[in-house]
Amino acid sequence: MNNETTTLISLKEAMKRVDHKLQVLEAQFRELDFTKDNLMQKFEHHRKTLESQAAQDEMWTAVLALKFTSMELNIVYSYVIEVLILLHTRVLEKLPDLVRGLPTLASVLRRKVKNKCIRVVWESILEECGLQEGDITTLCTFFIAHGNKAEHYAAKVRQMYIRDITFLITNMVKNQALQDSLLRAVQVIEKGKAVKTPEEQKSSLKELIPSVKN
Repeated sequence: MNNETTTLISLKEAMKRVDHKLQVLEAQFRELDFTKDNLMQKFEHHRKTLESQAAQDEMWTAVLALKFTSMELNIVYSYVIEVLILLHTRVLEKLPDLVRGLPTLASVLRRKVKNKCIRVVWESILEECGLQEGDITTLCTFFIAHGNKAEHYAAKVRQMYIRDITFLITNMVKNQALQDSLLRAVQVIEKGKAVKTPEEQKSSLKELIPSVKN
């Protein structure tokens, strides 16, 4: 075996070793990429969780900081509760077979997460009313914060006290998300989408209060 042959064999063996090392490095890089992607997903989830918590804290602060008079609070509360009742009623109308399983709005909100049928109906109702999920969270927050001290005023009574509820909300509510949700709630009711009588609303209200608070 001459020197050229020996050198060629040594070179091939060296190339094999290099190739093997490259394959090992490639596998390690793939593993690092996988680990990086997992960490990025976890960080992103954590970031969204923190943002959501911060938004919720901000909303609670805004709701509790409202400076409405007792009468003004009752009027705004009346719009909020009528919208929540309306949404629950619409769900039951579209899902008559689930009436017994959805006795309250809270039960709808819980079950829609895992039940696609309920979720699809819920989303279609929100779209019909011009509302978004964020609006419902805001309205429920308002209801929980003030439901124990506020009263429901019928439409005729509301008109006697305040002619322009939109002006009141726009001027008194500084948090933009809260203001927008309350204005949308007013719009839903003022457009005549709430079809229940005050007596029926009062009956539904008794069912709604304990479930949302729980």
